[in-house]
Amino acid sequence: MRALSKSKILSYLQCPKRLWLEVKQPELIENSAATEASFKIGHQVGEIARTLYDPEGNGVLIEPHLIGFEAAFSQTTNLLKSTAPIFEAAITTGNALALADVMLPMNQQGTPGWRMIEVKSSTSVKDYQKDDVAVQAHIARSSGVALERIDVACIDNQWIYPGKGSYQGLLKETDLTEQAFGRTNEVQGWIEGAHEVIDKGVEPEISTGSHCNEPYSCGFYHYCSSAEPQPQFPVSWLPDIRKSELKEFISDNGVTDLGEVPDDLLNERQRRVKKHSLSGELFFDKEGAAADLATYELPAYFLDFETINLAVPIWKGRRAYQQVPFQYSLHKLSRNSVVTHESFVDLSGKDPAEPLAEKLIAACGDEGPIFVYNI
Repeated sequence: MRALSKSKILSYLQCPKRLWLEVKQPELIENSAATEASFKIGHQVGEIARTLYDPEGNGVLIEPHLIGFEAAFSQTTNLLKSTAPIFEAAITTGNALALADVMLPMNQQGTPGWRMIEVKSSTSVKDYQKDDVAVQAHIARSSGVALERIDVACIDNQWIYPGKGSYQGLLKETDLTEQAFGRTNEVQGWIEGAHEVIDKGVEPEISTGSHCNEPYSCGFYHYCSSAEPQPQFPVSWLPDIRKSELKEFISDNGVTDLGEVPDDLLNERQRRVKKHSLSGELFFDKEGAAADLATYELPAYFLDFETINLAVPIWKGRRAYQQVPFQYSLHKLSRNSVVTHESFVDLSGKDPAEPLAEKLIAACGDEGPIFVYNI
């Protein structure tokens, strides 16, 4: 029996078909740019975590993808007899395996033990991350690790970067020991269920739905959806699908087409999108737009700008995930109806907010409204 990784077990929880494809046909995966970017952020936060939890550099980083998993399991077993911090500790029960972000030695009433810390790039603990640590705790304890405590370390987006590469305070911890330790039977059931799916020679028949993006965007979506009838008016065209009743109706009934959604579940904007999509009629509230603009005089400015929100701030005085503008595009409509354009982008690597602000203030002058589009 092959050992399934924690990520494979979590894929099973999201969708058994995803797990089956990850194991049987991994070449079909097409991760989005956003997913790839999230991987990079995770690696970056993980690297910083190692410096925070091991400031003196006494810890050991295990790299199973370089030395092989069998060597990594052996190295971990030996290191668990020491008192040095361990990063990416490789642990297995035979039918499941996990890599622990951080393992720190601790002493509980004279008994040596370990604290596991799972590092996340989110700003708070999510429900699916509680499943994550439950799996980690089960694998560690089942393999004989003297695990005393397990935490999730998330990014504190109120923390302000002081500069000079000092990230002490970036991460905040939440103790999930009691929750994680109390889910052993549940996790064992997940592992057994995941193996049953893998043992099947046939791909599970599961249609696409909301689970394709919850809690993670699935890289097999294009493969799965290509085998399904393509709706003329996809329900995904509906903007801002947040209402639980609407989500449940779409999910429970396998709705794929706008025409199948009752109007009473939609807000005014969604009904408008549905109506004009189905009819093919262009919608533009000319009178409303004219009325809204009538109170403003020329010159007028039409502004579009872009921001960057780094998980790990690199500029002094910035918070994690703080929106920092670095680019703008500005069109000016003069009193004689002449349109001019100017733009700005800062790729210097320095904090771009102040030079952008100075340039934009100068470009907008002292009079006239500034219009910015927001969804």
